[in-house]
Amino acid sequence: MAPEGYYYGLPMLAAGGLIAWIIGPPWATPAFLLAAFFLWFFRDPDRVIPGEAGAIVSPGDGKVTAIAPVLDNGVERTRISIFLNVFNVHVNRSPIAGTIRDARYQHGKFLNAMDAVSADQNEQNIVTVEGEGQTVVFKQIAGLIARRIVFTKHPGDQVARGERVGLIKFGSRVDVLFDPSANLKVKVGDHVKGGASILAVAPVEESKVGTNIDQHRQGARG
Repeated sequence: MAPEGYYYGLPMLAAGGLIAWIIGPPWATPAFLLAAFFLWFFRDPDRVIPGEAGAIVSPGDGKVTAIAPVLDNGVERTRISIFLNVFNVHVNRSPIAGTIRDARYQHGKFLNAMDAVSADQNEQNIVTVEGEGQTVVFKQIAGLIARRIVFTKHPGDQVARGERVGLIKFGSRVDVLFDPSANLKVKVGDHVKGGASILAVAPVEESKVGTNIDQHRQGARG
């Protein structure tokens, strides 16, 4: 479980116990139900990280809502958008192994994360990871309900493919941007799991294959 589960869940359990002691158990039911929801919502299951060379894995659980070519700072990329509803696991993972070159927080709006404009206008954290012969950008995007983005890494940090790097509290969206030469492995409407589902596979030099296998094993423990 992510630490936020205890942060929200335990106080509600304490509040429920206090209400039950002072007024009576039936009156404590809403507090106990909220505590159970928070503990469930911030679940953080282990995942089997794919070892395929050049694999770009999903940074979060959810539904693929769009796949489109875009210009990112003048560079042509493919963008995959994934919507996370309140029932999905909200822990985010690195799509590839490598070095975090940039992590930039952008203040903005809290529009519906399903809207295309939310990719640029909503509050978000934009992370650039360089490794395995490629550069991948992924965005943690806030939505109507999600007002808190957590990112636990810093520029210069090394990450393994599928390693936990943060979370978005409540409904939200993640975008992944990568080179168009990568071979897509998903389509719009697919449901994906963070760290476990391959979104695309980029061309990789043969010499990097052994290194990628070692890194995915580390990511499964991250």
